[in-house]
Amino acid sequence: EEAIFLRKKITLLRAFSLLIGSMVGSGIFISPKGVLKNSGSVGFSLVVWFACGLLSMFGALCYAELGTRITKSGGHYIYILETLGPLPSFLFLWAEFFAIRPANSAVVSLAFGRYMLEPFFAPCAAPVPAVKLVSLLGYYTVLTLNSWSVTWSARLQTALSIIKLLALALIIVPGMMLLAQGHTENFQDAFDRQSLVLDKLPLAFYAGMFAYSGWFQTSFVREELVRPERNIPLSVIVSVITVIVGYMLTNVSYYTVLGTQDVLASPAVAVSFVQRAFKSLISVVPVLVALSCFGTMNGGIFTFSRTLFVASREGQWPPLFSMIHIRRHTPLPAVMLMFPLVTAMVCIGDIYHLLNFFSFSRWLFIGLATLGLIVHRHRHPELHSPFKVPLFVPVSFTIICLFTVAMSFYSDPVNISIGCTMVLSGFPVYYLIIHRKMSNCCHYLTHKLQLLLEVVQQEIKTY
Repeated sequence: EEAIFLRKKITLLRAFSLLIGSMVGSGIFISPKGVLKNSGSVGFSLVVWFACGLLSMFGALCYAELGTRITKSGGHYIYILETLGPLPSFLFLWAEFFAIRPANSAVVSLAFGRYMLEPFFAPCAAPVPAVKLVSLLGYYTVLTLNSWSVTWSARLQTALSIIKLLALALIIVPGMMLLAQGHTENFQDAFDRQSLVLDKLPLAFYAGMFAYSGWFQTSFVREELVRPERNIPLSVIVSVITVIVGYMLTNVSYYTVLGTQDVLASPAVAVSFVQRAFKSLISVVPVLVALSCFGTMNGGIFTFSRTLFVASREGQWPPLFSMIHIRRHTPLPAVMLMFPLVTAMVCIGDIYHLLNFFSFSRWLFIGLATLGLIVHRHRHPELHSPFKVPLFVPVSFTIICLFTVAMSFYSDPVNISIGCTMVLSGFPVYYLIIHRKMSNCCHYLTHKLQLLLEVVQQEIKTY
């Protein structure tokens, strides 16, 4: 009988925790190999890591201004919808469902499975079927938890954020101690130009940006933020700087202890690091890393369900996905929608191929969202924004994103072409469904699914 709406409960501290918990995930534990492989040397890989952090800061500042201009939740989707129109926003939603989100979830799930099993099989690699089985079990556990209770999902995310920082600290401290003792042999000839391949650099940036991804998470819960015009910019700036410093120190620790050949040969870099530096903690750190990935899976499911929720509210997704379970008060249809695609990608996918596959679509639409900021400024010069970045920030970020996306066609044409096809396949769907009324059969099916899932449409209040 009581209408449900999103209440403002996310304070500055909670926003900071959300961003840190989202950025510090599986990426820093699996991406170093991808960055090093495609950059060619230790020195260039560290440059890529710093450049990715700087680029993330630019993007985060653009999204901070968008968050003060556009007051709805929904992240990339709502920003593209409000600035560039319904067609590109639907294409993003289509690519998010078929490419970006399931591939992202599959990458994190595979990292979870690998780190959970690696200590039990060391020094040998864990069997691939076992890794995929444990990956699916972890994903299904998070899926069930999000379907069961929003409160418990939030509590789990808070606890796992602390574990993420602890895992980083256990990697940084021994590396810095060895470096202070003069172990710098792995940094000799750090900038070897002969090993640099320019057309592979976009793939190095994709791997690095994957590790930093999460700086946009406050945009998905904009309607629930306390004093968003103040707290969005503050939380973004502090959290991104913290993560840049943490990631640079973590990579220096990796190279101090392991060296380039060991990083490239290791299927799980953090596990190899612990084997070399902390043999007494060989079974502890991989579990901490796996729990970190578990938290990233949890946050990803929560975020994507909000995106579908808002899209359904805007009339660009079936109304079933803005419905809530009548007893559990969870967006059950939106949570369960990813189940088959993630399962398929985990079963047939490889981590680094999946990274390239979904990164094309993700950075294409993030670039379009920041392009939308420039368009919004031009269309609404009278609109007062409490936070405004210099124009060169969104311009440079947009150019870099779109240039990297274009260059990736030369670096990995197969996976990038598949991602591009996924985006383009949304055109006929948009004109066949969004511009036409749904048939009585679709309404009948929605009604039957409502009864089966015990979900109802609720009123959503926007701020």
